Amino acid sequence: MINERVEGLFHAVGGGDRMASTDMFHREEVQLASRNRGMPLEALKYNITPAGMHYLLIHFDIPYLDADTWNLEVGGLVANPVSLSLDDIKSRQSVTMPVTMECAGNGRTLLEPRSISQPWGLEAIGTAEWTGTPLGPMLEDAGVDPSAVEILFTGQDRGVQGDEIQDYQRSLTLEDANRDEVMLVYEMNGQPLQPQHGFPMRLIVPGWYGMTSVKWLTKIEAISEHFDGFQMDQTYRYKQDADDPGEPVDLIRVRALMIPPGIPDFLTRTRLLDAGPVTLEGRAWAGRLGVDRVEVSANNGESWDDGSLEEPVGKYAWRAWSFDWDATPGNHILSVRATDSEGNIQPTDQPWNYQGMGNNMVHRVNVVVR
Repeated sequence: MINERVEGLFHAVGGGDRMASTDMFHREEVQLASRNRGMPLEALKYNITPAGMHYLLIHFDIPYLDADTWNLEVGGLVANPVSLSLDDIKSRQSVTMPVTMECAGNGRTLLEPRSISQPWGLEAIGTAEWTGTPLGPMLEDAGVDPSAVEILFTGQDRGVQGDEIQDYQRSLTLEDANRDEVMLVYEMNGQPLQPQHGFPMRLIVPGWYGMTSVKWLTKIEAISEHFDGFQMDQTYRYKQDADDPGEPVDLIRVRALMIPPGIPDFLTRTRLLDAGPVTLEGRAWAGRLGVDRVEVSANNGESWDDGSLEEPVGKYAWRAWSFDWDATPGNHILSVRATDSEGNIQPTDQPWNYQGMGNNMVHRVNVVVR
């Protein structure tokens, strides 16, 4: 039996205009948490996350779209503007690619104080097989004008954020939009996109945090200047206070997560397991970069040992790691960290930022061994 309650790893969560410094949730946070879902960390067992377990972040409402009447408008500064049906897009080159997607606010609960927004612990993650067509050839067919500097993507979801009525919109530079891996997708794990995942069409930008992969896509436009809409220049920024313009959030940072070993305490999720040999397992990823190393600590980071790495699921997808641990009776804080192919390593203490973005601190798991 667990004789001593160990403090839970997760505090409360948020991310927005207000700050909170206690573990009490605001009503608005609970409301957001009931609309959006995270991937249970035990689902790290799967190479490909089942669609029903993949994380979701929905900014506004899930639009109801009819695939038979839906069209994608490709226009702006192009020589050949066009309106494409779903069948038109499906008739183009088809590519299937496993991609690990992570929310930029993943881990926001670990920051103190936290901003008030979607209350993520560490579960805003998932790896799916996406099927669609590369964006670059479509832009080439449209004949993007030399004066264009960005491609603007507009989703059908519409709402209010920052006191501004808006469609959900994000842009990419021409260079990024034309990268080979950027796709317009209509299937997830071999099935048509579910409504909450962007049916009938969404953008997938491998290696970037999830806010870039616009769902319920209805319009693609070539534009002559930087798009300064709310989702680009007001949020998804590394800011230090409300007035700091900050730097844009873009590529996913290196991270490893551990499959929680043993069995959980219902409320705190502290883990209970028997003494003896235990194989610890998990996944690691680094966006566009490779994962070169995963290290595990059984003493809260006082010392580290190398884990074993398997081959990545895909170029832009996570790879499995494992480590054999001789579990001794008592309370333990297990930790795991990864290093990417450019030598970046997960921080022990997360640098704070105002919106709670890009958190990739060392993953710690509280364990009681009996």
